[in-house]
Amino acid sequence: MEITRGLKYRIYPTEEQKTAINKTLGCTRFVYNHFLAVRRDAWQSSRKSMGYKDTNAMLTELKRLPEYVWLNETDSTALQNSLRNLQNAFDRFFKKQAGYPRFKSKHDHTQKYRAQCVNSNIRAEGNGIRLPKLGIVKAKLSRPVMGRISSATVTRTAGNRYFVTLCVTYEADLLPNEGGVVGIDVGLKEFFADDKGNVEPNPRYFSKYQRKLAREQRRLARKETGSSRREKQRIRVARVHEKIANARKDHQHKVSTRLARENQIVVVEHLRIKGMVKNRRLARAISDASWSSFFAMLEYKLAERGGILVRVPTSYPSSQTCHICGFKNPIVKNLAVRKWRCPSCGAFHEDRDVNAAINIRNKGMEMLQKSA
Repeated sequence: MEITRGLKYRIYPTEEQKTAINKTLGCTRFVYNHFLAVRRDAWQSSRKSMGYKDTNAMLTELKRLPEYVWLNETDSTALQNSLRNLQNAFDRFFKKQAGYPRFKSKHDHTQKYRAQCVNSNIRAEGNGIRLPKLGIVKAKLSRPVMGRISSATVTRTAGNRYFVTLCVTYEADLLPNEGGVVGIDVGLKEFFADDKGNVEPNPRYFSKYQRKLAREQRRLARKETGSSRREKQRIRVARVHEKIANARKDHQHKVSTRLARENQIVVVEHLRIKGMVKNRRLARAISDASWSSFFAMLEYKLAERGGILVRVPTSYPSSQTCHICGFKNPIVKNLAVRKWRCPSCGAFHEDRDVNAAINIRNKGMEMLQKSA
C-alpha cells in the first residue's frame, strides 16, 4: 500500500544558514500579511473576491519591483506555499471552521516555512539534508529517508532549535498485528483503563516539571524588557515547555505503538475536548493528558497494520451502564464514585473505568456489525 507520512529530523544549521532560514521566515510572513491586506481591501472597496491564482500572479509582479527585489533571495516555492496557507485560512473561514485570517507577527516564537521538492533539490546527503537556498544542512538522521520527497517544512522552535519535516510517499506492506480487540476508557487519574482490567498510569508531565517551569518564569519576569538577558531567559522557559511536550509525545508514541501491535480493533470514546477544557478546574489536567494527539497517533499506526480505530459517540453513557445487565445508574455521574454495585443485577464493579472500557468495546463492536 502507498503511505504518505512526515519524517522529522533535528538539524544543526551554521550561522550563515540560520540567517538564510530567518530571512525566508521573514519573507514568507511578509507575503502572507501583504496579500491578506490586499484581499481584505479588495473586498471592502469593491466586493472583489480573490483566490490563490490571483495572488500568485500578483506575487510574480511584486518580485519584479525594485523595492521588493529582496524577495528573490529566498526559495520561490516557500513564498507560493505561504499564499496556499492564506487560501487555506480563507477556506476554513468560509466553511465556518475558524475565524477570519489574522496577520502573522514576527514575535511569534515558533515559526516555519514549507519548500516544495523540485528536481530532487531536497534529499539526504551524507550526514545532512540538502535544502533549497541552504545547501547541505547537518542533521541527526535518526531514521533512513525513504520514498519520494514532496516537500520539506523547516521549523524554528521557541527554544531556538531547528527541525526539518520531510513529507515522503513510499510503498510498504502492511505491518503485522496480533489480531486483538480492546476497548479503552481514557481518564485523568489513570491515562486509560482497558476492558481486561489493565491500567496505563498517567505520567502527568506538566505537574512533574511545574516547579521548574515556575522558577524559570519568575526569573523571566525579573528581566528588563528588550534586554539580551531577557531573551536568553525566554529561551530557557521555552525549552522547559519543549521538554514537557517531548516527554509527553514520547510516552504516547510508545503506548500507541504497543496497542497497534497487539490489536486489530481499538475502540475509544469520541471526546469533545474543546468543550471539556472549559472546565476551569480540570482544563490543565485535560490538556496535559493530550488525548487528541494520542488518538491521532493510534489511528495512523493501526492503519499501517491493517487495523481500525472505532469511536463510540460521546452521548453513550459508558460509565453509568452496568456491562452485565445494561442498567443505567445515574449516581455514577459523580466522578468521585469509583466503585459501585448495580441495583438491578447486584454485580459489583471494582473500577468504574474498567466497566466503562467493557461497555465501550461492546458498543464499538455493535457499531461495526451494523455497518458491515
